[in-house]
Amino acid sequence: MYKSIILLSVCISLFFSPLIFSQNNTNSPYTRFGLGSISDNSNNSRQALGGTSIGFRSSKEINTVNPASYSAVDTLSFMFDIGLSAMYSHFSDENGSVGKLNGNLEYITLQFPVMKFLGISAGVLPYSFSGYSFSNIHKEQIDPQNPADTIWAKDTYTGAGTVSQIYFGIAGKFLNHFSVGLNTYYMFGKINNQRSTTYEPSNYNSTGQENNISISSLRFRYGFQYFSTINKKHDITVGIFYENKLKVQGMNANTINTSQIVDTLAKNNSFDLPQSFGIGAYYTFNKRLSAGIDFSFQQWANAKFFGKTDSLTNRWKFSAGAEYVPNPNSYRYSDHLHYRAGVSLSNSYYDVNGIRMPLNIGVSVGLGIPMPRSNSFLNASLEYGKIGNSNVMSENYFKLTISATINEFWFFKRKL
Repeated sequence: MYKSIILLSVCISLFFSPLIFSQNNTNSPYTRFGLGSISDNSNNSRQALGGTSIGFRSSKEINTVNPASYSAVDTLSFMFDIGLSAMYSHFSDENGSVGKLNGNLEYITLQFPVMKFLGISAGVLPYSFSGYSFSNIHKEQIDPQNPADTIWAKDTYTGAGTVSQIYFGIAGKFLNHFSVGLNTYYMFGKINNQRSTTYEPSNYNSTGQENNISISSLRFRYGFQYFSTINKKHDITVGIFYENKLKVQGMNANTINTSQIVDTLAKNNSFDLPQSFGIGAYYTFNKRLSAGIDFSFQQWANAKFFGKTDSLTNRWKFSAGAEYVPNPNSYRYSDHLHYRAGVSLSNSYYDVNGIRMPLNIGVSVGLGIPMPRSNSFLNASLEYGKIGNSNVMSENYFKLTISATINEFWFFKRKL
């Protein structure tokens, strides 16, 4: 009965997840650039470690960042992980400040063994979110010969959309210390961006532009991990992942200018996804104390966006984190709690009006709560982050993520 309930929940979640992911989970003005805010796709427990995931492998968690980790799955267990988040963002610039709250589904993933050395994972993940609405008022000069001849203009920017991805991954281990894996993603979604300008006095014609992007394409990620145990107390894993530069076949866009006449502009609508790679290491001492470090790089500067390669900039991210379990062999419940903390540092993959953005900073903490008489966990993480600065716009946010990782023994017959 319990397994039937879990299986039904998984099926319902996967069926409705594309609809849920179609809602954006951000109010950031910075998501008007590129494809919006790009997700790193780490699960909730790894988010508490700043997103450190590339060298992580475990039989109790699903790590979609490095598909080579799937081979660590227990041969008798089935795992299902679902995460939800809420984020409060505070925006400020020279004109004032405002706070906004939003939330959404983070991910739905599952994993199970095929053979002793082979594991499979599948699910739905976000690729990027876009959602914003803001405006600014300024003066525009009408007559170049008469600097005093000006009118007030109001620029309004709005946008919304999500690019989601359904993935299927497989990994196999060999020679007792190596694992290779592959994720195949089907990407889909739409992003709409609008800009309008109105004038005061109102007898001047307003202008506007609408930009629509839709995507339907495949992409691939390759993963590798080397893992070893030394003197039964020291577990070490080194991992890498790689994605080749990819021309997006199913990505279309159109631009509409509106004034007195509506005009659809024909543009070069070729798009690329960037070449990406990452490397990470993870160390665990006596099953109690773990620490990891990651570095990843996305080559957006060479990726075409509306047929050009000068719109975006390369993005890198550095993260580090640690996890502590007081005593995994104890009979006390509190000794099995997982305490987590991490930091991250990254740059933006866009410039704002030709200005290079300052580094993005993230600090996170988390707690893993084991379910009684089970291998399943409830996880919570809290992240504080800062994007931009007062010269452009400063965004400070707090993000709370709650997830449930169901890890149950399925593939064996119970003895009476």
